[in-house]
Amino acid sequence: MYAAGCNAASAVDRPLPLSPHAGRWHDGRMLFAFSVAPLGAGESVTDSVAEAVRIVRESGLPNRTDSMFTTIEGEWDECMDVIKRATEAVGAGGHRVSLVVKVDIRPGHTGELDGKVERVEARLAASTGSATGSTDSGTRSDRV
Repeated sequence: MYAAGCNAASAVDRPLPLSPHAGRWHDGRMLFAFSVAPLGAGESVTDSVAEAVRIVRESGLPNRTDSMFTTIEGEWDECMDVIKRATEAVGAGGHRVSLVVKVDIRPGHTGELDGKVERVEARLAASTGSATGSTDSGTRSDRV
């Protein structure tokens, strides 16, 4: 993706932005939320999705799966490799594959898979006087 007003040719010619926390924008740990599913494979995609989740869990990266996405935490190359292998596994049946990826690049931060949620829970506890501890209480901010 390119910033508004940019085109592919001009974006390729520019160097990657530097960060005071890391050598390049993608050095260090970050969060990748992704959803992968076969298209045209029938009504249930459970088997294909289970295979993708198995690949994620065997990677050894911190991860969490919910009803919509699987989130992994790690460095750019290792996470992209896991996402690639999960996508290839889902497409192994010759089906068209849908892949959605969202990345939180926050140089200098680690442990964000749990840290982001813990900060929200602490804020809620401070503002209400007690934490419910519930993780299914409706909406939560994904940019903490």
